[in-house]
Amino acid sequence: MSVTVLDREMYTEAAAARLLGLAQSTLNYWLEGGVRRGKQYRPVIRIEPRGERAAVTWGEFLEAALLREYRRRSVPMLELRSFIDKVRRDFGVPYPLAHHRPYVGGKKLLVEAQNESGLDADFCLIALVRDQPVLTAAADSFVQRVTWADDIASVYRPHDDRQSPVRIDPAVRFGLPAVGGIRTEVVWEHSEAGETDEDIADEFGMPVESVRWALAYETSARAA
Repeated sequence: MSVTVLDREMYTEAAAARLLGLAQSTLNYWLEGGVRRGKQYRPVIRIEPRGERAAVTWGEFLEAALLREYRRRSVPMLELRSFIDKVRRDFGVPYPLAHHRPYVGGKKLLVEAQNESGLDADFCLIALVRDQPVLTAAADSFVQRVTWADDIASVYRPHDDRQSPVRIDPAVRFGLPAVGGIRTEVVWEHSEAGETDEDIADEFGMPVESVRWALAYETSARAA
């Protein structure tokens, strides 16, 4: 898995927001920055704004997926920007939160970056438990959603259910949610047309259980 996969342009901003279950305005704010209460904020994810028409890269999508774990809270732009900038410098990679090293062997550096940036405890990736660094709930949830290849996030699970086989892979179906190489949206369309789970399974040569997982994901995504 090449590091350049993180630079691969994958989605429009609207498509990325839909896959992440975010308001597009929220994703745009994280990617491009903006003005809030008369104050200009730089992007959290991108080093510099690239314009609203810029495609969302795989690395940007993944880092937004991590921030999504805080979607019920207002994200502190300045502190997170400072934190990500420091982690980016420390690890020497453009998308540090899409790499496995910070979450495993780099926990000490993450703690230092959190402290130096003044990151609120609610947004930390690492917490100290009996002086031992452990992943916070948000960081652990993100790590569990990702399949790592050569320390790079290569595949992402969009479904909240940890048992779900639904995956987003930049090399499969143009990075759209799929089960066994079959897009979940296609499974949903066949189900909406009146086909039974068994009929769909036969048509695509997939287990009935996979069909049901695809439908469960689509149902949850459409209800979000």
